[in-house]
Amino acid sequence: MNPKPFFSALRFLTILPVPESWCGDESSFRKSPDWYPLVGLTIGLLLALLDLILCWLLPTPVANVFLLLAMIAISGALHLDGLADSADAFFSSRGREQMLEIMKDSRSGPMGVTAIMMVLFLKLMLLMTLPEDWRRQVIVLMPLAGRCVLPVLSSWLPYARTDGTASFAANTFSWKRLFIALVMLTIPSLFFLGWLAGIVIPIVIIFGGWLAGLYSRRKIGGFTGDTLGATCELIELLPALSIVALAHQGII
Repeated sequence: MNPKPFFSALRFLTILPVPESWCGDESSFRKSPDWYPLVGLTIGLLLALLDLILCWLLPTPVANVFLLLAMIAISGALHLDGLADSADAFFSSRGREQMLEIMKDSRSGPMGVTAIMMVLFLKLMLLMTLPEDWRRQVIVLMPLAGRCVLPVLSSWLPYARTDGTASFAANTFSWKRLFIALVMLTIPSLFFLGWLAGIVIPIVIIFGGWLAGLYSRRKIGGFTGDTLGATCELIELLPALSIVALAHQGII
């Protein structure tokens, strides 16, 4: 098995110091979306280990803040940038071409800033209210969920631009990517959470990804790198949100 597409995905999606020589050529880069779920699992395990250390060193509320900073830093805020650009575009009440131009603007408008603030605030509140028995399992699943959705959406939706960073991911629908994403999402969910929560969370994530894809198609006719980043940030919330809701209702 050729590991170069995995290292290419790891280098693209994280700030981890992956040597360029490990990543192969353009062919490896084009195959890298197949490995996004494994990158998500790797990120999740690293964050869970960090959380274990932080909660040993610090009170949990302080550990939550540092963990949130680590969640942002490990991807270089790549997906938050996409969230801001997508929010500015989608809530601008402009036409498709104008929305695509807004996404190209490196500056963030009021909707973009608001979207980042609300997502980070919600993520912090979810970390604070996670049941202790489920905490690190959910921390593993959060980045995994976001990175499982990315390759599926990029093969399902048409690319909305004629060029761009994410154009390599656009393709005809890939059953292989769908199968890998479903397996990589479902098996860890069942392993970490058991049958009830382990089935509920993948269903919620699949439904959330489907809604995000439909919304992006309706607004701009497909996906861009920014909309994928925004979707990743939003889907990351769903494992924690699901567990908090199930615990609040006394189901788990």
